Amino acid sequence: MKNAGKKLTVVGTDIEEVKRLNSQSGLSYNQVKQLLAEKYANKK
Repeated sequence: MKNAGKKLTVVGTDIEEVKRLNSQSGLSYNQVKQLLAEKYANKK
């Protein structure tokens, strides 16, 4: 297995791959909370 130019954690996780996958996964928990708070604040 080659590690050329890859940033890996101690256990071998490719940090850049995790960041890439996270960016494609949709809204975070905090983003959802913020959207819901804004939605209900505008309803009043």
